[in-house]
Amino acid sequence: MCNMTFEETGGENSAERMESVAQALEEVLSSALPQGCITVGVYEAAKSLNADPDNVVLCLLATDDEEDVALQIHFTLIQAFCCENDINILRVGNMRRLAEILGGVKPVGEPMDVHCVLVTNPQSALWKDPALSKVNRFCRDCRCLDQWVPVINLPDR
Repeated sequence: MCNMTFEETGGENSAERMESVAQALEEVLSSALPQGCITVGVYEAAKSLNADPDNVVLCLLATDDEEDVALQIHFTLIQAFCCENDINILRVGNMRRLAEILGGVKPVGEPMDVHCVLVTNPQSALWKDPALSKVNRFCRDCRCLDQWVPVINLPDR
């Protein structure tokens, strides 16, 4: 049973922990990208979730400060699907940094839709990545504190 507050679990180190988790998230994305284990875009993510939810290990939802009602509806549906299928979810601040990590633009030169990003297992074997374990542990700890969709801010580099 988890009944400690986030401040109690992190204490004075909660800012350091958030930075550590953000760095681990960057490592996860950087190592998953060349393996072809990243799905980018709201519609692409929805198709991937529908086709093979057991293959998805992490869902990232990123927004600007804009109030896009249609996007929020998509997020609500994706979050519900992920919760039902035991897929960890993170809200990510700093869409610009997320796009940088993922390569920034599509081959044809148009900006990527980084509002939703899925990380999947490679087809060959289960992925045992310490950075992914750290991110998953953070998500699990936040759920114990009734924070079902924790927020991570990716720092500018």
